[in-house]
Amino acid sequence: MSQADLGTVERWFTAVHLGEGVTRIDEPNVHEVLRGNIWHVRGAARDLVVDAGLGVASLRDELPELFANDPILVVTHAHLDHMGGAHEFGDRRAHATEPLGEPRGTSIRGPELAEQLGLDEELPELLLTARPAGFDPDGYRLRPAPATIRLVDGDAIDLGDRRFTVLHLPGHTPGSLCLLEEATGTLFSGDVIYDDVLLDGLHESDRGDYATSLRRLRGLPVRTVHAGHGASFDGERLRELIDAYLGD
Repeated sequence: MSQADLGTVERWFTAVHLGEGVTRIDEPNVHEVLRGNIWHVRGAARDLVVDAGLGVASLRDELPELFANDPILVVTHAHLDHMGGAHEFGDRRAHATEPLGEPRGTSIRGPELAEQLGLDEELPELLLTARPAGFDPDGYRLRPAPATIRLVDGDAIDLGDRRFTVLHLPGHTPGSLCLLEEATGTLFSGDVIYDDVLLDGLHESDRGDYATSLRRLRGLPVRTVHAGHGASFDGERLRELIDAYLGD
């Protein structure tokens, strides 16, 4: 689809409340390769937001509730569909090796993005199917948003009544991470695992690291996975996906 074919939409984001204080937010008018999930977890002392979308529309303007309870933003990795809105948050956390200040992949034009990231896939000219009112695709710029806190494996994200452990699981990118709430077995997985073909052939990907990370993840007591793309799934499906990737 070309820019001339784009219609405008009044609301850019959709939000679905999944219960247990968790809301999934996505951008339905983005091509599936960049249509990532933003996760909002409500806590007693602070809220958690996992990933920040593409940055095409303002999260603060359209979803002010994300900012109402002193949110901690955790960016699972520095691809544009996960960190585009990161600059809107004051508390930004990511693994120390993820370059939020110099992000990789900065285009919403398919051929250019494929070249930047090493995607072996033919993509449309423009990776949007509509646009927010007033948005000019030619003016899209991914704003650098350096982490204010650099995370390492084993760090904790404490919301007062909920606590998540940082898991450094490289492979998709060197600093890819997940968050595990051990009390409930809830995993926010970013692009480490989702219910689709896993991207392990990007310029920065490492298949050996990916396999090691997935073996580690398979051994954890995960009950529910909230992934970086697509629908959530249970621990049994998680293990099926890992076994299929590893060939076990």
